[in-house]
Amino acid sequence: MSSKPAILITGASSGIGAVYADRFARRGHDLVLVARDAARLEALAERLRREAGVAVDVVQADLTQPADLAAVETRLRTDARIGVLVNNAGAALNGSFVGQGPDQIGNLIALNVTALTRLAAAVAPRFAAEGTGTIVNIGSVVGFAPEFGMAVYGATKAFVQYLSQALHIELGPKGVYVQAVLPAATRTEIWQRAGIDVNALPAVMDTDALVDSALVGFDRRETVTIPPLPDDAQWTAYDRARTAMIPNLGQVQPAERYRIAA
Repeated sequence: MSSKPAILITGASSGIGAVYADRFARRGHDLVLVARDAARLEALAERLRREAGVAVDVVQADLTQPADLAAVETRLRTDARIGVLVNNAGAALNGSFVGQGPDQIGNLIALNVTALTRLAAAVAPRFAAEGTGTIVNIGSVVGFAPEFGMAVYGATKAFVQYLSQALHIELGPKGVYVQAVLPAATRTEIWQRAGIDVNALPAVMDTDALVDSALVGFDRRETVTIPPLPDDAQWTAYDRARTAMIPNLGQVQPAERYRIAA
């Protein structure tokens, strides 16, 4: 058993989650891998035990199902070895908003928003009490770019970004590190499951490159890591413009432009 904190990773059977598992295992961390596909989880766990010499627990769970989600929450609350949560499990939807059914939308929100938030909420009190711990939330650049046209998916990822930044403000002073990772299109199975041809997308990053760059941000303790963005100054300017508005938002009267009839 490693003396380093164990890492719990959701959506760990493939794609970004599997690469995170590989990288953290090679850093000497024990793992708790969560996903729906038990066979793929076991195969990954066996390889990492053999190649990296770490302990790997496997938890089969569908995080859209209340009982499965509750079981993972309990693990996060009670297993003091777990010092890092990687909230990676997520899904996308194909088509336009008007063509997506209510069940599809509900399931997407259940996974991308509800499960992610509840898992963070399960572990945050323990981390805050211990004065240490890390929560990594996988968002998307779509969350601040409605021009991409993925209305519900983008809205869920905007939620992830906001939640992560708010948790950084709340939990950072208590010793808890919170990172939001915002990929652009990445070569994972999320596209196939959503019925989208990944090869038709104009630019797609490989998962290895995505996770390795996200870990550079992790090691630097960045709050928001955007692997595809070449110029960090653009994000800095964007964030400064947002924060510059805050002092002007608390007013007794509406802004003058809204008090003059057209």
